[in-house]
Amino acid sequence: MVPWRATEDGLVTQDVLDWYGRFAEGQPGVLVVEATGIRDIPSGPLLRIGDDRFLPGLRELVEVVRARSQGRTRLFIQIIDFLTVRRRPRPEAFFGRYLEVTDALRVQLALWLDDTRWRTASEAAVREFLAAADRATLETVLNDRELEALDYGYRERVWDTHLLHIRELPRVLPGLFADAARRAQAAGFDGVELHYAHAYTMASFLSRLNTRTDGYGGPLEHRVRLPLEVLAAVRARVGPGYVVGIRYLGDEVIAGGSRVEDAVWFGTRFAAGGADYLSVSKGGRFEDAKQPKLGEAVYPYTGESGAECMPTVLSDARGPFGRNVPLAAAIRRAVREAGHATLVVTSGGISTFEQAEGILERGEADCVAAARQTLADPDWFRKIRLGHGALVRRCEFTNYCEGLDQRHKQVTCKLWDRALDPGDPAVRLASDGKRRLTPPSWTTPDER
Repeated sequence: MVPWRATEDGLVTQDVLDWYGRFAEGQPGVLVVEATGIRDIPSGPLLRIGDDRFLPGLRELVEVVRARSQGRTRLFIQIIDFLTVRRRPRPEAFFGRYLEVTDALRVQLALWLDDTRWRTASEAAVREFLAAADRATLETVLNDRELEALDYGYRERVWDTHLLHIRELPRVLPGLFADAARRAQAAGFDGVELHYAHAYTMASFLSRLNTRTDGYGGPLEHRVRLPLEVLAAVRARVGPGYVVGIRYLGDEVIAGGSRVEDAVWFGTRFAAGGADYLSVSKGGRFEDAKQPKLGEAVYPYTGESGAECMPTVLSDARGPFGRNVPLAAAIRRAVREAGHATLVVTSGGISTFEQAEGILERGEADCVAAARQTLADPDWFRKIRLGHGALVRRCEFTNYCEGLDQRHKQVTCKLWDRALDPGDPAVRLASDGKRRLTPPSWTTPDER
């Protein structure tokens, strides 16, 4: 989970150390540090690992987790690449600056207005006309991508191969991921998790929507090519004994997108390629996201695919509980039938010992991941282990935390604040002064 606690330059802060240190106190088997950018480019308060200057902070993070978990918790870091997504522009800005005035656009205007003079109209005249045009005109003369850029904000796709930097992704990304993994290893992390899920670059290469014609899109074999090349580059850089996992989608949950049969096939290829584990997620794509407000960026967890990625108690009659488990089970079954022992991790709406243990007993997954429940109660692993399961603070799956993430606010849980005294000097508050910045502490009844 991304808690928005790094600096604007992606450096580890004391807030980051406090955040992961607090979760380490619960002594989970593995703690996966948030999606961390592999490029050395500004990306807001998101951790980055795209240069050696990030290593001192990351080393300190490893040391904090080791100490606060008493050495019980392994620490992985999730590494990610993403393409450009711009905020939804005001129409006057879009038509005044951002829209590219092309000959094709002029032709569409000439046809719509039945006036050939628009074929040679000046750029200024086209911009002025469109800024005042009605919706019917805009929907007729703008192409789908231009209309999307107006309504949702500009967004790159991996199949935009008319752009040189997009065309070059297969050449560039293996090295960037390998360098990031080498830094993770140097910082002391026990492993890396390659982020091939949700709305990001590698997930889009795997998608059925990927129509690249250069051998990296279209058929299954071509769509998995770059993800396998990245995996191979990372493995070559970190060596055979270092943990390399992959988080990817069991179902995109979008029209025309990949389904579980794609994920099953990818899983067997990842296992054969040397992945140590496969962490299965669902949805979270841009394609069905709701329209953002003016000045805000489109958020990939607002449509149906987002609701499946992070289901709530209001999702439907099934509720949020374990609804992604069948995807992991299908992938695990195929991986085993192919002769691989690669571990499969399931996640999504898992919040009780009985639920988690049942998944493992039935062989639906080898490991259970729980993000929102752990946010609600970082000590739930330890409480269960020590026989205090009745004291676990259960996630209510309202996605209060996700709403904060959407607005790039420091992520917290509303359950932490039930007994909050803002005047208590021992309680650190979020930047808005209204919420705990870290979960309340817990000691066993025997320690009190």
